[in-house]
Amino acid sequence: MLILYGDVPLIEAETMAHMLQRLNEPDAPAAVVVGFRPKDPQAYGRILAAPDGTIDKMVEYKDASREERAVDLCNSGLMAARAEELFPLLARVGNDNAAGEYYLPDVVMLAGQDGRKSAVIEAEPWEMAGVNSRAELALVEGEWQRRRRLRAMADGVTLVAPDTVWFAHDTEIGRDTVIEPNVVFGPGVRIGERVTIKAFSHIEGAVVEPGAQVGPYARLRPGSEIGEDARVGNFVEVKKAKLGKGAKANHLSYLGDAEIGAGANIGAGTITCNYDGFFKYRTVIGEGAFIGSNSALVAPVTIGDGALIGAGSVITRDVSADAVALARGNQAEKPGRAKRFREAMAAKKRGG
Repeated sequence: MLILYGDVPLIEAETMAHMLQRLNEPDAPAAVVVGFRPKDPQAYGRILAAPDGTIDKMVEYKDASREERAVDLCNSGLMAARAEELFPLLARVGNDNAAGEYYLPDVVMLAGQDGRKSAVIEAEPWEMAGVNSRAELALVEGEWQRRRRLRAMADGVTLVAPDTVWFAHDTEIGRDTVIEPNVVFGPGVRIGERVTIKAFSHIEGAVVEPGAQVGPYARLRPGSEIGEDARVGNFVEVKKAKLGKGAKANHLSYLGDAEIGAGANIGAGTITCNYDGFFKYRTVIGEGAFIGSNSALVAPVTIGDGALIGAGSVITRDVSADAVALARGNQAEKPGRAKRFREAMAAKKRGG
């Protein structure tokens, strides 16, 4: 059995494996305790151990002598033990101590009374950091982020301003990718190789294929798939949409519940109108299609391969391949009307 604490979130899998490995070594200790040596031992319990790691004594700070408090090997409370031995020992734990509390580590000394030795393994102090307040949570998060940034750079990722990049626990980033300042990764993100994530982008639940470019100020929401060498530019939001190889949406667009073919170009201000207040609908844009600026594609709708949508169009019906579609009012001009309007309004303002 592994005894872990919910408020000690940074323990590594390797440390847990080490606990079990030590428990199953030939000397078969009754329990394995994780110790650590913090810069400031504070009020941690102390572990007095022999050079081979077998434990001579464990004592809580409140019950420790001055000499025992001088020991810098501290008890994290994390343990490994065999169930058939642990539960009988727990039944014998009492509260005859300075605090009147029941201490789980007492099982080590109880086992010692039975002639059964326990052992200590050591872990890094940062791994044993506990969270008991929002302030401590922020400190632990900061340490985890610091180590995650170092790992990313060691794996071949360029972080232009490391302290401004925030990772999720499962972020995957390929080699030779460049992450500019102030980028946030939510859960479920996979970034390929040779990708550029420009500044102030937010990415969650998305896949970005090799060679693509995202941002600056882009938002990729869950279900987004950005294809190889595709471009998602400034102030573009993508949700549950797939951009094919080399597709571009460079400015001021919302692309939701959509499939955009390879090489398609999405003009500035384009919106896929995917929601009618009750249900979501899908937009399909074919390969090589060109969507003019400030277009609204009212889903469900399909734009064929190579089609061209004129700027400012509201498209409510499917457009066939290689066709040109325009859906906007005719432009009318009234010569001199603006001048007469200004003169009339100026006179009205004067009270004439």
